[in-house]
Amino acid sequence: MANDNPNNKDQQAHDGKDVSRRQFLKNSGYTAGGVVGGALLGGLFGNPFKTEETSTTTDNKAKEPLQEARTFFSRSEDFRTLAAATERIYPEDDNGPGAIELGVPYFIDKQLAGFWGSNSKDYTKGPFKPQASDTHGLQSKMNRGEMFLVGLQRMQEISKKDHDEKFYDLDGETQDAILESFESGDVKIRGMRSDTFFTLLRNTTIEGVYSDPAYGGNKDMQGWKMMEYPGPYVGWTNDIDAEEFLSKEPTSLRAYQGGGV
Repeated sequence: MANDNPNNKDQQAHDGKDVSRRQFLKNSGYTAGGVVGGALLGGLFGNPFKTEETSTTTDNKAKEPLQEARTFFSRSEDFRTLAAATERIYPEDDNGPGAIELGVPYFIDKQLAGFWGSNSKDYTKGPFKPQASDTHGLQSKMNRGEMFLVGLQRMQEISKKDHDEKFYDLDGETQDAILESFESGDVKIRGMRSDTFFTLLRNTTIEGVYSDPAYGGNKDMQGWKMMEYPGPYVGWTNDIDAEEFLSKEPTSLRAYQGGGV
């Protein structure tokens, strides 16, 4: 990340020659800590399925193999639908791997298997008003795990009904169209709004790209490497007075806690 890098894409972005979603993430601090608000991203980038880079990968289908053990999703069909959807939200391109290669589906699987997926630490009493304003917070009796299962299965239903194929077998443009219908809130889902599910899906996808690898995503810290984020170093006392911009190899929680990557 030397500041005299002749291939510096930052400068290209400033010149308006290479403005892309990934370039923006690289330049910004919005991903610090690995958590990005989906609404924020949506507002900044508009429709996430109409970017230049995604248009070049319209035939990008769910990649195989997805061979690791799952802890939450018992049905392969649900998990493959999830994988395909995350890949459309964060596709592979010239900057690096997409959501599947980064392990995002497994990151989501692990989160849903824990207390976060069951909302065990959240207030879960009614009344519930699914059509209420966003300022009312989550308005569903379902926990996050149930929301994922119901939302993904609804996605599969629409795919089979309208296209006579499973979601993960569709071409990229058709997958995008289905995801857009969820994002706009046009899809009817019993017990929750489709845009609520889409926001949950998008947020967790981005979190899986940029969270510490200890949580199951960001495989081999490739998400950080794309944006040249060094990870959670214990201290910066040896570097804080440096006059030159420093480039450091990323390190994860496991590295300085005594484990591997």
